[in-house]
Amino acid sequence: MRKNGGLALVRRIGRRVEALGRRARRSHRLAFVALSLMQLVIASASYAWMTFVPASFLIIPLVVGGVLLRFGELVALTGITAAFGSYVVLSRGVTLPRIGFVLVLVIVGWIMITSAKVRSRLGVAGTRSESMLMELRDTLTAQGEMPTLPSGWQVEVAIQSAGGSTFSGDFVVSTMHGDFLEVALVDVSGKGIDAGTRALLLSGAFGGLLGVVPEAEFLPSANQYIRRQDWDDDFATVVHVVLNLRTGDFDVRTAGHPPAIQFDAWSGRWQTRDADGPLLGLMESPDFKANHGQLRPGDALFLYSDGMVETPRRDIGRGTDRLTGHAERLVAQGFLGGAADLVATAGGPGDDSAIVIIHRTAHG
Repeated sequence: MRKNGGLALVRRIGRRVEALGRRARRSHRLAFVALSLMQLVIASASYAWMTFVPASFLIIPLVVGGVLLRFGELVALTGITAAFGSYVVLSRGVTLPRIGFVLVLVIVGWIMITSAKVRSRLGVAGTRSESMLMELRDTLTAQGEMPTLPSGWQVEVAIQSAGGSTFSGDFVVSTMHGDFLEVALVDVSGKGIDAGTRALLLSGAFGGLLGVVPEAEFLPSANQYIRRQDWDDDFATVVHVVLNLRTGDFDVRTAGHPPAIQFDAWSGRWQTRDADGPLLGLMESPDFKANHGQLRPGDALFLYSDGMVETPRRDIGRGTDRLTGHAERLVAQGFLGGAADLVATAGGPGDDSAIVIIHRTAHG
């Protein structure tokens, strides 16, 4: 019964999607007819009363069509607009300004058609492509949300994309199973939308691996996944942490990524947790060693991308010292709000920046 019910649900979803597709096609046809009739009305009114209805009004429905119509419909609307515009202005005499106006109509139509052609490759029309990009961005952001931790633990994440872009090549995936928290901070090569789309692909794959494969197999499995993508000279760096929330014991593994930093509340010292490993995607069977440590009450562990510590004028060593200097100010407040503060103050404007702070509170 459950199997048959599942098949029935799949069929209902399929019929619903098909119905939505038919509705979208009808709405595009109606929009094309409405805009074509609007062009006819504008052309007729302009021919009769050019002083009150200039022919330049023909550009308005054409631009609207560039937003609403599919590629083929927009090409037809551009032809209709050029024909009506040519008839209205050239019927009163052929002059250079009137020929120039017709050329303007054709150029505007060409710009709209070029934009629609890009969208048609995605199989979407109108503003749906932009909506899809926003949905992809929101999905990537949502996947970085941390699970709710038990009393005595707090975790914060902050990500800042380069140049104010809404897409970032840095992302975080996490999961909690039993007493164990697993977190991976990933930095994909490149910047902007190109890096953001690859980050979206990897975040889904890495999120699926996390907590499913044994902790020592996470980075090797992620490496094999990237190699199967057959990207040209593209790679990713990762810092992966497995934390026992009952004892505070943790293992850190890195793949070409800056080392984690641990704050020791008892001594007030900052210690890097080096676990050198190769970049993901470049080697067939790399080996990733673990760095073992423990978080006691008051201690904190920092995971961060190279955008937090490296710039063209500053190497990673000095950048790490600078980051710990900024983080030192947050000790008194228990690192509350520290992730956003550090990204804003220490993050480099020319590169994606991300940081994760895992803090074992003293009162836990």
